[in-house]
Amino acid sequence: MKYIEKLRNSGLRPTKQRLQICEVLFNTEKTFHFTINELEKKIKDRANNKISLATIYNTVHAFEKKGYLKQIPINSNQTYFDTNITDHHHFYDLKEEKLIDLENSDVGPINIKRKINGKKIKSVEVLVKLED
Repeated sequence: MKYIEKLRNSGLRPTKQRLQICEVLFNTEKTFHFTINELEKKIKDRANNKISLATIYNTVHAFEKKGYLKQIPINSNQTYFDTNITDHHHFYDLKEEKLIDLENSDVGPINIKRKINGKKIKSVEVLVKLED
């Protein structure tokens, strides 16, 4: 199966539950933005058996650490994950609590004037918060 190597590369044993998590995360053509709770609901709606929240949490964080997912913090208590791991920007709809991709071509040049000694900029990603 195509997800077994991804799980093993992330230091995880390929169990039935973890394979179901992979199917939800990576068996799609379009980008998938989610919170851990949204992913849990989607998996449970799709699968008849139960998958613990701890298994989902640990699998997502192992994938994020390995670079298969990107973490997008919205505020101090809300984090989304993205299956599109490239550097790109997002809209965040505050009312709908929804993350929407924003193409790099839709954002003008960003000029960061301050430098931090001993550090270099890895990437710049804009989060634009929307309200009604």
